[in-house]
Amino acid sequence: MWLLGLAWALALLATVASSGPSAAPPDPGSIFADLSPEELRAVRTFLMARPELGLSPSQGGPLAKNSLFLVELLPPKKRSALRFLEHGGARPRREARAVVFFGAQAEPNVTELAVGPLPRPSSYRLLAFKRGRAVPFWARPMTRLEYELLHEALGFFLHPAGLEVLLDHQDPDPRRWAVRQLWYNGRYFGSARELAESHARGTLPLVRLPEPPARPLFSSYEPRGRFASGTPTEAHGAKVCEPQGRRYRLRGNRLEYGGWSLAFRLRSSAGLQLFDVRFDGERVAYELSVQEAIAFYGGHSPAAMQTKYMDAGWAMGASSYELARGVDCPETATFLDAHHLLDADGPVRFPHALCVFELPTGVPLRRHFDSDFQGGFHFYAGLEGRALVLRTTSTVYNYDYIWDFLLYPNGVLETKVHATGYIHATFYTPEGRRYGSRVHSHLLGNIHTHLVHYKVDLDVAGSGNSFETMDIRFENISNPWSAGAR
Repeated sequence: MWLLGLAWALALLATVASSGPSAAPPDPGSIFADLSPEELRAVRTFLMARPELGLSPSQGGPLAKNSLFLVELLPPKKRSALRFLEHGGARPRREARAVVFFGAQAEPNVTELAVGPLPRPSSYRLLAFKRGRAVPFWARPMTRLEYELLHEALGFFLHPAGLEVLLDHQDPDPRRWAVRQLWYNGRYFGSARELAESHARGTLPLVRLPEPPARPLFSSYEPRGRFASGTPTEAHGAKVCEPQGRRYRLRGNRLEYGGWSLAFRLRSSAGLQLFDVRFDGERVAYELSVQEAIAFYGGHSPAAMQTKYMDAGWAMGASSYELARGVDCPETATFLDAHHLLDADGPVRFPHALCVFELPTGVPLRRHFDSDFQGGFHFYAGLEGRALVLRTTSTVYNYDYIWDFLLYPNGVLETKVHATGYIHATFYTPEGRRYGSRVHSHLLGNIHTHLVHYKVDLDVAGSGNSFETMDIRFENISNPWSAGAR
């Protein structure tokens, strides 16, 4: 009898489980979702086990080794993605992009692999090289190990001191690294010995730097000073509030707001990437994404005149460190974590790497005061301006980029980037005034240009559209109501 009761109970449980609500199918936009920590680990485990790759752990060991540098999602081809999104076709094969540094071979290089299918990878293939050539090993991004070796060779200082050193470190063996040139206070030297001998002879003009102040406020974020107006500065400023709760919805990597719907990811290599962007159910863009940020510098010193930063080399997506509530994003924002496998031996969690919030724009979306021209009016109408913001940041060496995608309720999509952080400064020399501004006693803020690159794949009214620009020119015609005037 007891056995019968147990069987009946198990049958009842099975019936209840089967009759309950089934798990919701994954959102179609999940084909663009970043790799989960489990997927990142699976790719690394699979590649590390391939004997022909000969991979070693990323951390420790020599620089001349084969190591896995980066793993991130390899988005599906647009054609197969649209077949799935629009026509109910097969779900695209989920794959990873893996970047491998092959430093332990006769011709070291950087190789990109496609690994799949996920979540249980079983094969890999080479991704096409640009013009059929592999990326040379010397063109690789810097790793943590290489930074450690560089600091052993040169050390590090916070402020420019008038000395710049050209260190050749393209060889995978640090023992073959060598100082090629030096620059001090406007003069070039072929070796450290040449500079030392000039100093010993008394022919080297020295710059006497002032002692740092007792209270180290230089370049600090500590507020100081008083404003002449006397208005309060210690009181809290204006804040964002949501009096009736949030007006947007997050489902995995799907973001919905008013008429807007889109899928997003934080690509480790380059940053924010939007897919399947729709307004009122109609796709207006297949992809909008950050691709690269470049800065070209000018100056009198060799470090300034040769500096050309390509910030994707710092992995702009994986430089998205934690956002501060109330400063980087409003207190009301929703914060999202990210996971990256970059120059590490496993996935690393980046807490609060992205945030989403609705923001009053402070300007009406539309308004009109209909005057009766007798001191009164027929009507007033206005619409409050607001936008939804998807934000992340990239801290690439000295600069902090704040990346925003803004969705407006009238169907306008805007992208913004704000540059903040610290300027890239060099040692001040009188000749350097041609290439920047003197910002401190011995510091030159160098002139530079930022170029930010986006990929914009519009699908307005279908994917077979085109984009063109129009120029305006003047047409010189006679004025019909003013004889002789044109």
